[in-house]
Amino acid sequence: MAKATTIQEATRENWIQNTFPEWGTWLNEEIEQSKVPEKNFRMWWLANNGIWLKTHEDTNILVDLWNGTGKQTHGSGLMKQGHQMMRMSGVQKMQPNLRLQPFVIDPYAVKNVDALLVTHIHSDHLDINTAAAVLQNSGPETKFIGPQAVVDIWKGWGVPEERTIVVHPGDEVTVKSVTIKALEAFDRTALLTVDNDVTIKDSLPQDMDEIAVNYLFKTSGGNLYHAADSHMSNMFAKHGNENHVDVEIINYGENPRGITDKVTSIDVLRSAEDLKAKVVIPVPYDLWSNFDADPQEIVKLWEMKKDTLNYQFHPFVWRVGGSYTFPEDQNKIQYHYDRGFSDVFSKDNDVPFPSFL
Repeated sequence: MAKATTIQEATRENWIQNTFPEWGTWLNEEIEQSKVPEKNFRMWWLANNGIWLKTHEDTNILVDLWNGTGKQTHGSGLMKQGHQMMRMSGVQKMQPNLRLQPFVIDPYAVKNVDALLVTHIHSDHLDINTAAAVLQNSGPETKFIGPQAVVDIWKGWGVPEERTIVVHPGDEVTVKSVTIKALEAFDRTALLTVDNDVTIKDSLPQDMDEIAVNYLFKTSGGNLYHAADSHMSNMFAKHGNENHVDVEIINYGENPRGITDKVTSIDVLRSAEDLKAKVVIPVPYDLWSNFDADPQEIVKLWEMKKDTLNYQFHPFVWRVGGSYTFPEDQNKIQYHYDRGFSDVFSKDNDVPFPSFL
């Protein structure tokens, strides 16, 4: 839709069509055009826990891309009955979880996706628009990979069963140049997510392995561990003993009083030490208004403890829409967007006189 040039054309629909997603296809184009160096892998942060993983061999893996929003109206001011946060703490007031980050990728313009993976059942990871876009823009060889409950939802939306692959901890799937290993998830919030009319008090919990997994991506450039929405667990050390982990992505945020849904800054460091990772990347500290956190806290704690505890890893503070290449960027601590103007004074400038500048 063309941008409005008169008041009459400036409608709400025109505004939405010309504004969202805020980054348009900028990042889609960057990913498509990107050439990953040999013995490296590259990934882009798509907000929340969503990433795009690309290898030197041009394998493209999409994980947990979410194209939704948090709260958009005050409504009744009350929490939805049966919500996992209500079950967790008995809260009644509406959770003020506003989305802070822009939409940095156009899902309906994605190309060349070899597999869509989802870690667990929560709707900010398992997204119908992502599934529809990947299905529309891919061939029969593109797979939809996730735990049983995720695959059941995909099939209910219309994803053909033959395009899906169910994984449980220990399973491995090869997608072109990438070997994907499913591992145990530690997402206790997911265990509290059941139908609204179900009472879970005094009942046995769900089988975590059917609703959530963590993933290890083995590439020719190194291995990526995606911890999704896992809480801190001693089992990270077992995963670190049994698998080689170069980079870890983990769910970090500032928990409100009486709620534990994200790992804390110290547990970001603990998980990385347990996994024997080289780099730990906290996400999505800047997505939810009520969980908004400062990742510099992690950096400061790491600086305080790294020599005493002989840490063999360091944190990396990412920004939504930014890329990270391992091991090319291994020594970086913080991401910054391209500042531009790299070709300053590459041609004669046009000013009245030099001293004007």
